[in-house]
Amino acid sequence: MSDTVKGTAERYGTRRDRQPLWVEEPARRHPLPDPVRTAAVRALIIISVTLIQAMVAFLCAMAGSWPAFPMVISSVASTLVATWAVVDVWVTRQVWNQRYGVVSEPSSTARALRRERRARRRQERTALREQERIRRRGGAGQLSHP
Repeated sequence: MSDTVKGTAERYGTRRDRQPLWVEEPARRHPLPDPVRTAAVRALIIISVTLIQAMVAFLCAMAGSWPAFPMVISSVASTLVATWAVVDVWVTRQVWNQRYGVVSEPSSTARALRRERRARRRQERTALREQERIRRRGGAGQLSHP
């Protein structure tokens, strides 16, 4: 026997293939851009604090304690700030989309229709050019064209 300590897998002759601890799966949707994510996290924190503050104000009002009035006033102010934070997320998202754009790919149907339209226009232009060329060369009355 050797002096080294063996693990259970080596002792019984079985070896389990190790799976990675973290397997990254492709996202269904694209992640939010950094500025939009930052604004969204900020808004979420502000809304959470506002809800907690409103709950404390309600409980203070129910208990009839003295901080009830200042808490209600600050809850109203916090509600305004929370509304601004939500609007900030919306505006940040709109600005980001306008600056960097959303890359959209047309569906295969739209692409095929556009291709057909282009081919039809190309044929029409070719036919018009041919007619114009025949007219310029004085082809009226000729039976065949070289």
